[in-house]
Amino acid sequence: MYNTNGIRKHTFSFEVFPPKQSTSFENIKRVTDSLIKLNPDFISVTYGAGGTAKDNRTVEVCKLIANSGKSKPVAHLTCIGSTKSEIDEILAALSAIGVKDILALRGDRNPNVTQKGDFEHAVDLIYYIKSKMGDKFNILAACYPAGHNESANQKEDILNLKKKVDAGVSALITQMFFDNEEFYRFRDIAEIAGINIPIEAGIMPITNTRQIEKVISLSGASMPTRLTKLIAKYGNNDNAMFDAGTSFATSQIVELLSSDISGIHLYTMNNPAVAENIYGQVKGLLEV
Repeated sequence: MYNTNGIRKHTFSFEVFPPKQSTSFENIKRVTDSLIKLNPDFISVTYGAGGTAKDNRTVEVCKLIANSGKSKPVAHLTCIGSTKSEIDEILAALSAIGVKDILALRGDRNPNVTQKGDFEHAVDLIYYIKSKMGDKFNILAACYPAGHNESANQKEDILNLKKKVDAGVSALITQMFFDNEEFYRFRDIAEIAGINIPIEAGIMPITNTRQIEKVISLSGASMPTRLTKLIAKYGNNDNAMFDAGTSFATSQIVELLSSDISGIHLYTMNNPAVAENIYGQVKGLLEV
């Protein structure tokens, strides 16, 4: 699935999230239309749990992207709150609209969501899809430069990641990080462990202070001094924080691309202006 545009040497992709069931589809269509114009290698769609396979909004957003004929969707699929039959329904719905790529995830533990017991970890889902579908789906997985917050240590986390790769994963997308050195250390350790598939760096531009607490709790990523200074100085001014946050993310990406990474996966938060701003500054670097 990599470098399908035939021009770039590094992939460039986006993540979007589906609207809530009570929200119209008009805004997400505007978002995906804008992102598709930037010719991404793919657009990943986070998993919107709830509803049946017929009205699952991840499936619906993937269909929007697939029907454009100009980009391809990668469907996030979480398993901790699903039975095997429910996963079968979603897989059938995705297959019916032409989705061929899945980001297989466990999903966050949530006291309000019952764990069904069929799947405990993402690797269980990967094995299940492979056993049921063979190579019908290309499977990607997540990885964590700072280490998964439930792992005892990085060694345990890398061993678990190797299990996912050995189960049939073709590429990895990292959780967001803000310190490139953290990513390089992780990449080196993964390579030593025999993980030799492409690793796409997940970048989250911090464009408003409301994101910060949630981002840190989700990723466990460290905040470099340079970023904390930007937040302290510009955090109370939305326009200034947008400029500072996109500038920081762009500088991260420029430095990463110079280190021959496989690609960039931009967490857009459904804000195409962020993607347009950053892509406009790095698009020439993706070809070198």
